[in-house]
Amino acid sequence: MAGIKNILVTGAGGQLGKEFCLHAAKFTQYNFYFVAKEDLPIDDFDAVNAFIKNNNIHCCINCAAYTAVDKAETESEKAFLINASAAGNLALACKQNNAICIHFSTDYVFNGNGTQPYIETDTVDPVNTYGLSKLKGEELVMQNNSAAIIIRTSWVYSQFGNNFVKTMLRLMKERKIINVVNDQFGCPTYAADLATAVMQIIETAAEKNSGGIYNYCNAGVINWHQFAVAIKELTESPCEVNAIPSSQYPTPAKRPHYSVLDTMLIKQTFGISIPNWKDSLQHCLKLLT
Repeated sequence: MAGIKNILVTGAGGQLGKEFCLHAAKFTQYNFYFVAKEDLPIDDFDAVNAFIKNNNIHCCINCAAYTAVDKAETESEKAFLINASAAGNLALACKQNNAICIHFSTDYVFNGNGTQPYIETDTVDPVNTYGLSKLKGEELVMQNNSAAIIIRTSWVYSQFGNNFVKTMLRLMKERKIINVVNDQFGCPTYAADLATAVMQIIETAAEKNSGGIYNYCNAGVINWHQFAVAIKELTESPCEVNAIPSSQYPTPAKRPHYSVLDTMLIKQTFGISIPNWKDSLQHCLKLLT
């Protein structure tokens, strides 16, 4: 888009942040500023505001997030600080400096009792602390900057960081048999695809006056067991992958049983095409194996 030159990416050490680092080489028309928490404490509004002002930032992509779903049950203060307070700081600083703010949220803002893909205006009702912290982040971002773009995503994985795909690859090497739950349904999101979509959004965001909440995930609906089976088949692993109900795999944080996201709005608004989850998984596995 016209006028955009300097882009700030927070959470540069995370899996999504690292995908943007790779993308930077393809978008040489922009100057990217990649910061991790030790570079810029985003819970400090004055520091954030000064950084955006002094570096003439035109767009901030907030990849910083507390994503340890189970740990959040006992580290709620930390989860809310990063996912809510800090996100609100960034949104406000962007507004005060006339910069575009792009923030990421989660399918976990829904309770999972639905049977149809969730649209952006459906009632939110998180069932765990992580979901609550991300919902509070959405609220603060929109309160502080109504022009901000919030992208809800789900089941994120990539070649970087800790994620389901990398965990399955490790377990399939270590064990002959693994058990994976088959009663939680959603949509995987390849972080590289999400980063590509965001760069497309940046190029058109201002002209479209498109602030608000959008859903993004790869196409197709599966459960975790089906995801694991696909990983097994694509890597030709001899490991046996058994399906079990969530009741046999208790976790500190409750998970929504159905958190499928409808992506029609983001496709229509920004002209984005979204790859099928299996095609993207295959691409990621080629990088990992």
